[in-house]
Amino acid sequence: MKEFLEIHPEVENALANGKAVVALESTIISHGMPYPKNVETALGVEEVVRANGAIPATIAIFNGKCHVGLTNEQLEYFGKAKDVWKVSLRDMPFVISQNLYGATTVAATMRIADMTGIKIFVTGGIGGVHRGAETSMDISADLTEMAQTSVAVVSAGAKSILDIGLTLEYLETMGIPVVTYGQEEFPSFYSRKSGFRSPLRLDSIKEIAALLDTKWKLGLTGSVLIANPVPAEQEIATDEMELHIQKALNAAKEKNISGKEVTPFLLKYIADHTKGESLEANIALIKHNAKVGAEIAVAYAG
Repeated sequence: MKEFLEIHPEVENALANGKAVVALESTIISHGMPYPKNVETALGVEEVVRANGAIPATIAIFNGKCHVGLTNEQLEYFGKAKDVWKVSLRDMPFVISQNLYGATTVAATMRIADMTGIKIFVTGGIGGVHRGAETSMDISADLTEMAQTSVAVVSAGAKSILDIGLTLEYLETMGIPVVTYGQEEFPSFYSRKSGFRSPLRLDSIKEIAALLDTKWKLGLTGSVLIANPVPAEQEIATDEMELHIQKALNAAKEKNISGKEVTPFLLKYIADHTKGESLEANIALIKHNAKVGAEIAVAYAG
């Protein structure tokens, strides 16, 4: 696979010396936020990872390769460009073979991180089972990728636009441990609450690192979802957010939005109709996840 990988020298050096590295996705830059907030956030997240002892590796696809670790100039390009593909697993061979620019989703970022040897990945919220999936069959490739790729995912739970209950059921079916850091309730992205009890709870970074080490040493392949609740001062109440989600879902239905365009549309609609409050919560939770993810990466590397 080396012909398809371009690893930044800093990341390559860290991996060669057994240092902590944290993988970061690029979809949030190209499809998750407006410019320049997207680039500012990406740089800020990398700074948080460094401040907590790990090396950041933002992942994206261009020039026929999977790039692991981007320069500031490359981050800027992905923040501004309008023709960047949103790349999940099914899109990877096409985007790579056609030398296109691609921003990687959770599933694609996990796969490339695994190819590189990175064990910890930080994102905002995972994809999952969409509301109405019993008729649309809209289930994110994030979940199937987590079942087979041994990269831990640190997120603020699952995106609140999803069916949280069915997402947790699917994770259980696929044998993916779900552990919430520091509380009993599974978080739902913008909120610390979801109405669902977390399958597992751990209260220290050391315990989480030990769980990862034990799982993989047992030969149990696949991810662990580490749900890290958004800081209390930045959360949006579940009842308030649900009103905006329902309006966003109705708008998506009216406009016949489907497939991989659904999530970006819903998140933008919600940001526009919460006067940016949801965007600020999104940024806060991603940086908080980066802090915890870096701490886990350092503990696991040790």
